[in-house]
Amino acid sequence: MIVELADKAGFCFGVNRAVDTVYKEVDSGNVYTYGPIIHNAQVISDLEQKGAHVVDSLEEAQDLAAGDTIILRSHGVTRAEHDALAAAGLHIVDATCPFVSKIHTIVDDYSRRGYFIIIIGNPYHPEVRGVIGWADAAHCAVISNADEAASLKVTPGDKLCIVAQTTFNHKKFKELVEIIEKKEYIEDGTVGWKDICIHNTICSATRERQDAAEELSRRVDAMIVIGGADSSNTRKLYEICSMSCKDTYFIQTPEDLTETDFSRFDHVGITAGASTPHYIIEEVQKYVRKL
Repeated sequence: MIVELADKAGFCFGVNRAVDTVYKEVDSGNVYTYGPIIHNAQVISDLEQKGAHVVDSLEEAQDLAAGDTIILRSHGVTRAEHDALAAAGLHIVDATCPFVSKIHTIVDDYSRRGYFIIIIGNPYHPEVRGVIGWADAAHCAVISNADEAASLKVTPGDKLCIVAQTTFNHKKFKELVEIIEKKEYIEDGTVGWKDICIHNTICSATRERQDAAEELSRRVDAMIVIGGADSSNTRKLYEICSMSCKDTYFIQTPEDLTETDFSRFDHVGITAGASTPHYIIEEVQKYVRKL
């Protein structure tokens, strides 16, 4: 059996930066992360054992002692959450991915200038919820599929600013943007958008992983996608690989493969989401090679 790892897989810059930040801070006393620092259960468990505890709500964070360290996770937070944490007297360490922080800046700027903000992504993902918090809620919408793009209702003549969740599918982003660009509203003599600014804020690491996974999935008999159950970018990789390889498996650890017979495959491909540490990737590779 040939076991091949995608050219781009595992920790990205933003995730690696966030995890390293927690490990560096964990010896400084009472350390907490505002939500899981990344979407990987194994990493979160290890950090918990070393003394970095997860705070799941703003109310819980505000109950911490003044001076305690709270680390903002890679997904970022809303402006209101950041201000509330500061007002509680907590020592804030910002581990927000720089690519996410860039979206906050864009949305904040365009929202102040009167643009209607369209966020292409999963409305329930913490990154997207954080981005929404930097816009005028009355002039902001989140869409994730073609139907939502087609049914989008915006006042004719509005100025639009479009951004994307950093881990969104690159091809789907382009498709949804095209739908929005082609929409024409004819009311009171106004036709189309007054202005539309498109910012493809899908991070380069996401695009590289998606492209590498797609290329590999076309050449193999089976594909293994490793990542956390709640990881958006890993689910996107799974969707992409499934389109090219019908035998695609979404796992978190090698134990998830014990019920699958890989002896019928000659060529197995492996990729991993941006929140998957290298040691788990190596464990999966070793496990499959022994089959």
